[in-house]
Parts: sequence; structure tokens; C-alpha cells
Amino acid sequence: MPPTAGIIITLALVFYSIGVWSERIVGRLKPWHLVFFLLGLVCDTAGTGLMFAFVGGMTFDLHGVTGLLAIILMLVHAVWATVVLVRKDEGWIKRFHRFSILVWVVWLVPYLSPMFFAIAKR
Repeated sequence: MPPTAGIIITLALVFYSIGVWSERIVGRLKPWHLVFFLLGLVCDTAGTGLMFAFVGGMTFDLHGVTGLLAIILMLVHAVWATVVLVRKDEGWIKRFHRFSILVWVVWLVPYLSPMFFAIAKR
């Protein structure tokens, strides 16, 4: 993996984690959480694009498939957060973090899987 891609993907982890866990701790969705969700999505998409260029496209293995699923879920997550905030739906504002944690956990699979695959090869 090119170093730039690794840095950008790690920034995605930092941004997305800040958004998801601060929302969870506060107990309600706020507009600045959405900003961090979007920063994570942009970094993840950009880093993934760099990795695609490096390896010649998507790989249809656990890492590739869960990576694509994670980006799709992150996009759905950001769109849904936007809708909830625009509608000012107090019920969803208070329980949105449940979906956020699920998306974050799914996102961790492609982030961590290369490390686990490398360890397993030893």
C-alpha cells in the first residue's frame, strides 16, 4: 500500500471515530458530528481510490468486499444523519448513535483485516 493511502485511510479512522464516539458519549446527534462523518467518508474514499490505483482495481476478497460495503454504509450514514438533522427529529437525534456504532464496527473490518492477514501468514 502506498504510504499516502495509509495516511489518508488512518485519517478516515480518526475523523470517523471522533464523530461516532463523541456522538455516542454526548447521547445525541449534532451537526458537527456530521462534519466528522463526512471527513471520514471523504478520506476513506480518497484512500481507497489510491489503493485501487496501486493494486489495479478492487479485490474481491474479505478486505475488498467489506471495504466497499463500509463506504456504502458510511454514505448512507451521512445522508441519514443529514435527514435527521434537517427534520429535527428528536427521537432519532437521541438514538442515531446505535446506527453509527454499527457502521463504525463494519468499517473496522477492512481497516484491520490487512494486519490480521499479515499476522496469520507468519
